[in-house]
Amino acid sequence: MASTSGTLINGLGSSFLCGGIRSQALWGASSIGPTVATPTATRKRKLIVVAAAPPKKSWLPAVKGGGNLVDPEWLDGSLPGDYGFDPLGLGKDPTFLKWYREAELIHGRWAMTAVVGIFIGQAWSGVPWFEAGADPGAIAPFSFGSLLGTQLLLMGWVESKRWVDFFNPKSQSVEWATPWSKTAENFANATGQQGYPGGKFFDPLGLAGTIRNGVYIPDYDKLERLQLAEIKHARIAMLAMLIFYFEAGQGKTPLGALGL
Repeated sequence: MASTSGTLINGLGSSFLCGGIRSQALWGASSIGPTVATPTATRKRKLIVVAAAPPKKSWLPAVKGGGNLVDPEWLDGSLPGDYGFDPLGLGKDPTFLKWYREAELIHGRWAMTAVVGIFIGQAWSGVPWFEAGADPGAIAPFSFGSLLGTQLLLMGWVESKRWVDFFNPKSQSVEWATPWSKTAENFANATGQQGYPGGKFFDPLGLAGTIRNGVYIPDYDKLERLQLAEIKHARIAMLAMLIFYFEAGQGKTPLGALGL
């Protein structure tokens, strides 16, 4: 009888019926007698959250598939404004891709400046932008030769520095590469990204960073948003300049096309 009762108690105290080790301990304490609970080693659990990479944006979001025409494998979406548009495969080589992005950025910045200048210039003087240089009433304190020579000298110096820095980054922020040794640090790349030098000289308003104790500290979240906004505006400005050229061929101006 004693063995039967012991068997029954052991069966009722099984993990299947009592729900685990803790229930078994309570059952044994209430049925058999006092027991000494042995502490169990606790394990520290770490929750590792891995953020999924954002999906690549496409210039044809409604089209699925299409191979490299719609989703080129050499464009991973890391560049600002990268929507996978490269139907000619110009960016297959990473070196050429870097150069084309530099060229797009520089041409876009010039186009944005030109568009603003064309509108303001014609609104101020009334002279179409494609006739401004030949207008006899244009006010110029210097001759065309002086203007051309000065521009070639200054632009040549700046462009040569940009060219060398592209192939040898940070090489133009040393004292011997600048005519003013005290301003050499102003030409240093404060962001570490090609084409976006930042710093006190190129970002005096602190739009993409802050200046603390005379040291420029980039804010990469702001910089990323500004990079995307800039490249979008740059592309629109380049398209606008293309339209301006077609209009000029017909003797029309942007303000005339707008009825102003």
